[in-house]
Amino acid sequence: MTMQERIRKGKLFTDECEGLPEERLEAKKRMKAFNDSSPEDTAGRKALMTEIFGKEVSAWIEPPFYFCYGRHITVGEGTYINMNCNFIDNGLIEIGDRVMFGPAVTIATVGHPVNPEMREYMYTDPVKIGNNCWLGANVVVCPGVTIGDNCVIGAGSVVVHDIPENSVAAGNPCRVLREIGEKDSVYY
Repeated sequence: MTMQERIRKGKLFTDECEGLPEERLEAKKRMKAFNDSSPEDTAGRKALMTEIFGKEVSAWIEPPFYFCYGRHITVGEGTYINMNCNFIDNGLIEIGDRVMFGPAVTIATVGHPVNPEMREYMYTDPVKIGNNCWLGANVVVCPGVTIGDNCVIGAGSVVVHDIPENSVAAGNPCRVLREIGEKDSVYY
């Protein structure tokens, strides 16, 4: 089984062979070009985003933006990613439409074994964020988490479990505080 197959299946892998170091190096070059780009050069930034994600996206990303590969991230229409976000995309990160990320949000898809003798290896578990979500500043989303549509995740939360749609959730560990309801239409 190749390392790419192991990554896709959530098996233990190393990213130090089979062309993975070279892929990361190329991704780091794209990341540096994006982060060093001029704020006036929106066309250039959009072109760089197409290179990063491997397809054209209609999102806005504020530099600096950090990632491992970029190609394992899908970004929906109208998404906004604020500055200093970190997407550890050894595994898949799927982001829906009209998602808002506050500054310094971290999404991690990779973990390491607890056993120290095996810790040099990694495994991945994909992260999925639904449509119309808002993740506040400094939120951390851990491997394997799914956040349902329309959720709000409070600033500083550490999301270790799935969050059902239409939820307001916060804390460390993040937990559902309430469902989004009628009163949210009259008071913001």
